[in-house]
Amino acid sequence: MSVRQALGAAAAAALLLSVAPSAAALSDPYDQVTVDPTGHVAADGTVSLSGTYRCLSSTGPVFVSSSVSQGDPRVRHGIGGTSAVCDGAVHPWTNSEKRTPGTLTPGAAHVEATLMELRPGVGGLPLPAFHARQQQDISLTES
Repeated sequence: MSVRQALGAAAAAALLLSVAPSAAALSDPYDQVTVDPTGHVAADGTVSLSGTYRCLSSTGPVFVSSSVSQGDPRVRHGIGGTSAVCDGAVHPWTNSEKRTPGTLTPGAAHVEATLMELRPGVGGLPLPAFHARQQQDISLTES
């Protein structure tokens, strides 16, 4: 399975769940994901978000996904996905996604980053296992 296919499966699984994971549903209390206080938006609509993550172990592929909202908190824009390595070390992540220019603009925004693993499920359908989640208000700056 390619990274793009895995990310598509991850996005579909996340949509099916449609509920953010609770702290009790997270895999390990030492797993973490952070969000940098500043993101970037380019004139062509490309949005870049970043931070760090750490996870101790996994049995399937792990990804850092992110979304951003601006204005209406019910409208979130998915911003890319990054493969993660669960070795106990802190690693940087950066996700970028091109949106229609003007959809997201410089200014205040709200980001959610999730560290999620795809574990084999019944019938081969990968099921999400959440390692960590962080929500944070940030500032999008023009780049």
